[in-house]
Amino acid sequence: MTSIIKKSIVAVCALCLLMACKQEKAIHFQGFGIGTYYSITYIGTENTELPEAVDSILNDISKTFSIFDTTSLIVKVNANEKVTLNQDFISIFNTASELSELTSGAFDATVAPLVNVWGFGREKQLNITQEEIDSLLDFVGYKKVSIQKQEIFKSDPRIQLNFNAIAKGYAVDKISQYLISKGYTNCLVDIGGEVVARGTKNGKDWQIGIQIPTETAEGEMAADYVFALQNRAVATSGNYRSYHEDNGERFSHIINPKTGQSERSNLLSVTVIAANCTHADALATAFMVMGLDASLAFLDKHPHYAAYFIYDEKGKFKTKKTRNFPEENN
Repeated sequence: MTSIIKKSIVAVCALCLLMACKQEKAIHFQGFGIGTYYSITYIGTENTELPEAVDSILNDISKTFSIFDTTSLIVKVNANEKVTLNQDFISIFNTASELSELTSGAFDATVAPLVNVWGFGREKQLNITQEEIDSLLDFVGYKKVSIQKQEIFKSDPRIQLNFNAIAKGYAVDKISQYLISKGYTNCLVDIGGEVVARGTKNGKDWQIGIQIPTETAEGEMAADYVFALQNRAVATSGNYRSYHEDNGERFSHIINPKTGQSERSNLLSVTVIAANCTHADALATAFMVMGLDASLAFLDKHPHYAAYFIYDEKGKFKTKKTRNFPEENN
């Protein structure tokens, strides 16, 4: 082999190595959408068009599900305007109905009137009476609403929907699917703490942390339990970030659709692992409603889900996890 050929082979090999290094680079960008932050990391060559595409996806989701945007599709549905539902609305509605059935109504998107009366919707209200709650329960129930030919049908026009407990997870799934469609099969999508981990980061599993509950909504966020995740989704629901206080009593944004009451228990947060973030997001809320014991009983029957619970026991944080939840990284 001549010296020129040898040098050419070395040059080609060096070029291939440089290209491989470039392709394995971890690219990160972040922004704000659907009322919270997003943070995205993908492995490969940088695509400067991705941030704008992600913003566009989130804007479409907000235009469909935001209860604070008076022009959104869900606001029009709740106002009984005649509208044609888009595919995002139909997809979330069908999944929400499925999970409502699975959790025996612990998750229920028709809880919207109760969310509003407790002050977590567009209108703030105080001095809630039991009579008012009972009257609202008459038109709460996921079986009282359906979709037929891209139109919503309600058994009572006062029925309203709120998909805030599932839309963020849906957004995470949609963006991760978009990244994969663009060839980025190794990526991490985080929207407000709801996460999908696809593939690996340079051959190693993605690392996920569970937030320590804070004393107040403004408390500094810090992760405690850190674990590895690959090709799965994780979502957390808690009562320590969104709540009202009245005369020293804390009222959580998580409303029990069966009792109409703001969730009150010693359960502080639930972290759920599922195949997709839409399910993980909704189930985390459902488990907060169900409480620790009922949630663990549910998980025994549905082992394809895993969960990690943080609860209060006589003023001290305690934890409990299902056997299939990943072990903590040391």
